[in-house]
Amino acid sequence: MYKLVALDMDGTLLNSQKEISERTKQAIKQAREKGVQVVLASGRPLEGLTNYLSELGMTSNEDYALSYNASLVQRVESKEIIHRQIMLGSDAKNIASLGRDLGAYVHAFSPTRGLITPENNTYTQHESTINGVPVTEIDFAELDCNEEIIKVMMVADPEILSAAIEKLPASLYEQYTIVQSAPFFLELMNPNSNKGAGVAKLAEHLNIDASEVICMGDAGNDHHMLKYAGLGVAMGNATDDTKALADHITATNDDDGVAQVIETFILNN
Repeated sequence: MYKLVALDMDGTLLNSQKEISERTKQAIKQAREKGVQVVLASGRPLEGLTNYLSELGMTSNEDYALSYNASLVQRVESKEIIHRQIMLGSDAKNIASLGRDLGAYVHAFSPTRGLITPENNTYTQHESTINGVPVTEIDFAELDCNEEIIKVMMVADPEILSAAIEKLPASLYEQYTIVQSAPFFLELMNPNSNKGAGVAKLAEHLNIDASEVICMGDAGNDHHMLKYAGLGVAMGNATDDTKALADHITATNDDDGVAQVIETFILNN
């Protein structure tokens, strides 16, 4: 029996209109009524999940969320952190310098400053809008090397970002967890931070075995949790490499793929 379901947001739980369908809401509600823990696992900050958590009724202190690609795992109501893996200002400085050399913009999330960038741009504004977090322009050279940073992102037009990724030094992959969450977003995090590690920590906290976990996603930042889960599910709209490592492929995010999995594997409809 599955006891924990972790859901990516964009491209998975949310349809193309950034909405949760009624069928999906009902499936999640019924799963939770059976005692199944349902959590959102997203690259977004908690602020960017709040409205959706409210919509799903998942706002108590017994509800959890994995934000910033599970750099933070916390209770929803009290915001108590049960797992945390973050970076430093020195990391942000180095990545910003590299991004500038490769022609990409850079922004970062700070626990105290919010969304920060040396130079505002279309993609940072997009990040700001979807998460309801204001942008602060700051020269990353001003950051203290020991200042806490949650994650850093290289952002650019897809073709520019793809070219930048090709030129990343191999050593960078040893220093950080690097995942591409969208054609225009490349995320760099603490090397011990990824959705798989986050779901594993939550499962351990809840005394749930990996075999009792379902994880669903559509992109590179979901790979770690799909590999961890007893049932790793790729959406019908997922990238080919995501589908290749999944145990099961469901319908697209516009065809209630999440609901279909819950109905089949948890509700036994």
